[in-house]
Amino acid sequence: MTTFLDRPNDPFPPRHLGPRGAEVEEMLARLGCGSLEELVASVIPNSIRSDRPLALPPGDGERRELRRLADIAGRNQVWRSYLGMGYSGTVTPAVIARNVLSNPGWYTQYTPYQAEISQGRLEALLNFQTMISELTGLPLANASLLDEATAAAEAMAICRAAAGVEEGGVFYAAEDCHPQTLAVLRGRAAPLGITVATGPATVDAVRPHAPFGALVQYPGTWGDVEAHDELAHALEEAGSALVVAADPLALTLLRPPGEFGAALAVGSTQRLGVPLGYGGPHAAYLAAAESFERLLPGRIVGVSRDAEGRDGYRLARQTREQHIRRERATSNICTAQVLPAILAAMYGVYHGPAGLTRIARRIAASTRVLAAGLTELGAAPQAAPLFDTVRVRLEPETAGAVLAAARERSINLRDGGDGSIAVSLDETVERTDLDDLLDAFAAGLGVARGRSLDELARGAEVEIPAAHRRASAFMTQEVFARYHSEHDLLRYLFRLQERDLSLAHSMIPLGSCTMKLNATAEMMPITWPELADLHPFAPPEQAAGYAELFRQLEEWLAEITGFPAVSLQPNAGSQGEYSGLLVIRAYHAERGEGERDVCLIPTSAHGTNPASAVMAGLRVVPVDCDDRGNVDFEDLERKCERHAERLAALMITYPSTHGVFEERVRDICDAVHRRGGQVYLDGANMNAQVGLCRPAEYGADVCHLNLHKTFCIPHGGGGPGMGPICAADHLAPFLPGHPLAATGGDRAIPPVAAAPWGSPGILPISWMYIAMMGAEGLTRASQIAILNANYMASRLKDHFPILYTGRNGRVAHEFVIDLRGFRKSAGITVDDVAKRLMDYGFHAPTMSWPVPGTMMIEPTESESQQELDRFCDAMIAIRAEIREIETGAADRRDNLLVNAPHPAARLTADEWPHPYSRRRAAYPAPWLRERKFWPPTARIDNAWGDRHLVCTCDPVASYAEADDEAPALVG
Repeated sequence: MTTFLDRPNDPFPPRHLGPRGAEVEEMLARLGCGSLEELVASVIPNSIRSDRPLALPPGDGERRELRRLADIAGRNQVWRSYLGMGYSGTVTPAVIARNVLSNPGWYTQYTPYQAEISQGRLEALLNFQTMISELTGLPLANASLLDEATAAAEAMAICRAAAGVEEGGVFYAAEDCHPQTLAVLRGRAAPLGITVATGPATVDAVRPHAPFGALVQYPGTWGDVEAHDELAHALEEAGSALVVAADPLALTLLRPPGEFGAALAVGSTQRLGVPLGYGGPHAAYLAAAESFERLLPGRIVGVSRDAEGRDGYRLARQTREQHIRRERATSNICTAQVLPAILAAMYGVYHGPAGLTRIARRIAASTRVLAAGLTELGAAPQAAPLFDTVRVRLEPETAGAVLAAARERSINLRDGGDGSIAVSLDETVERTDLDDLLDAFAAGLGVARGRSLDELARGAEVEIPAAHRRASAFMTQEVFARYHSEHDLLRYLFRLQERDLSLAHSMIPLGSCTMKLNATAEMMPITWPELADLHPFAPPEQAAGYAELFRQLEEWLAEITGFPAVSLQPNAGSQGEYSGLLVIRAYHAERGEGERDVCLIPTSAHGTNPASAVMAGLRVVPVDCDDRGNVDFEDLERKCERHAERLAALMITYPSTHGVFEERVRDICDAVHRRGGQVYLDGANMNAQVGLCRPAEYGADVCHLNLHKTFCIPHGGGGPGMGPICAADHLAPFLPGHPLAATGGDRAIPPVAAAPWGSPGILPISWMYIAMMGAEGLTRASQIAILNANYMASRLKDHFPILYTGRNGRVAHEFVIDLRGFRKSAGITVDDVAKRLMDYGFHAPTMSWPVPGTMMIEPTESESQQELDRFCDAMIAIRAEIREIETGAADRRDNLLVNAPHPAARLTADEWPHPYSRRRAAYPAPWLRERKFWPPTARIDNAWGDRHLVCTCDPVASYAEADDEAPALVG
């Protein structure tokens, strides 16, 4: 029995859920329901309802759960780790940590598809692209990828496409690449029939393989720096391409890849101010020569102009092209790490080129001091260090003694397993750290220290040989020279923040994207040193806290989905899709049915689904949908029967992408199973299911979960995310393993992410959400999500057709409104409505998906009735504005919608040529008088930007005279 003493003073569910008790009753009354359970019963087919409640701990208050998580985090031991392998200690400037990483004005935005209200983060990402382009010496760079290993895999795919190799082929990877990169490369290559050959990074070693591309590490994983001019030239002559995995900080001192012939460069920007986080999230980069423009994966920010002729940023044409190519896409676009990329970009802005060079030179000098000290101890490095890593080779027994002496000092060194030890330094290293390192080696070697650090330092000037030395300037743009004081940077950050609409301003009702509350209590732990400062390859005994967090989170997600096995490795929803399909392929291969390669995908599926299937080596066969948006069961049966011998999987989203619970989902799963296939469920819409139904119970075999949707990790303006997969018993042995962490069994698929657990640094967010909500809170969240969506649909149905409904005329947690008729009746498009919503202070719902010319609205459970009404009032007002056009009261070519949005610069201009008033343009609703979000630009001209692709910080005016008919690619 519990009493008031056991109940928290700060229960979380009332803080997370928007509607209060009286509001819930009023909303239910409008829907003709007497209770939430009655409403849910009218929405979800009884045949798939779970017959047992969630067996999770009861929710507790913020304070208690923060204390519990602190106890768990305290089990981690944060040693000084000099393990390298692409992960380094770093210092996140406090002004950036507080005002970006811990600021909901930065971490709660959506992907910048609505450019006019995303100008701040688009500018920050353009800074990122410019920084990477300048450091690598290549003209094109994207706005981030997931991690260095997957970026290398994307580069492999680019090389293959550029070489015109349609099947098989060989990709060469230098043996001194980071081991996790090699593991991910092999895993990504296998489904596509690509052979990954390894060996020395020399022309003689590479040429016999006739590869379509080759990858080298720069500096190598053990610190060696080689000149790759000859290899780059030989590959180019053979119609192939050199890919360089380069440390961006090292590139301030070393020759950039573009100057010695590299076609592509990849890497991680983690050491540019982004915490280790036990492996992520970190923003990877990919830079390329101009010829690879249309093959670049991920997102690219470009410069265009708005309707007033002013500069404006937007996602460039390539991003949209990848999204609509479906199974013909060369990449899955949901691969960005926007928030970490912004952190890295601001690190570059704050330090500037001189500051970055100073940090790099200090690291290089410290490494030389260490090397000189080791030489005096009789453990001379195998090669003179050029940047941050020294490697010594000792007798195995002596190496063991050195490693033990380091452990006594809470220091992790990299054990080569053959008597060699590597030490990789970083910007956090101080005098005492170097002393402790030399003391550890001296103790292990059984010798006395020689000269003092000061004496060693006098001969540690950084002199890089001319063959490797950078001679070119970089980051010469004004943005990298202006904001080096904290005051200046603070004002710059807030100026950019004010140009972005986020959840701090208003609801973002995006269908299928679930932009719910990212509570402060959930976000706080990600900055705790016990969680943020752990190296991903630290010994497991130092990560006992993370192990416990993983165990609990896996158990909770298993209970929520009904699946017994969970892998936390996929570090994005797209990676979860890909991983789930690889698991299915491995299962078929184990059973001697490796020929199963057909993946059925409904035509309503996410654009990422077909791309993921192709990346997994599957053939996509589309399945029709009926007039109500459901999977056409007869067409599914025909396709299942036609491809029965080769059927691998069906990919299905549930509730459907049309916002309804399909009645025949069990029949759909049974039809696939009867032909030997497996059912992959896209978990994007779990927000309508948690506590109400479980995918495993109605027929799915594997699903991924978007922790950045249902489980409250913020979207970060387009990343980070996490996409763990949950699987049935028969698929459990095939879940992703990782060679550097000894995870996964003999049948596990190769790693899909560089780090063993993807992006663990953000998992505390979902842990806190589930812990604070508890079983009852999570179930009520699903009920309120369904209530909010049905309430909005009931308010809007008399003004806009609701395209799809389930039984009883209900929708799930989202719904689609049809705007297609307005093109004919008023010349108004879905884009016009989206831009006009900006004048009302809202981000548009999901546009033209799953049906062109429509909007999909998802309010989430976190929005109050007042906010729901505010959005509905805005949409109803816009409908009235359209009616004015339809009746002739407003001009068809010059009206409030086609001219939207209306920035302050237009409204305060001396001339006002429009037939409607400035007041109606700027203040169409009463709440805007209290707080107005001003779109910073007029409508962005995407077509102009596509004809003049500018994706660095160079001013667009310098390219204005380019031929309008020919794309001018500018670096």
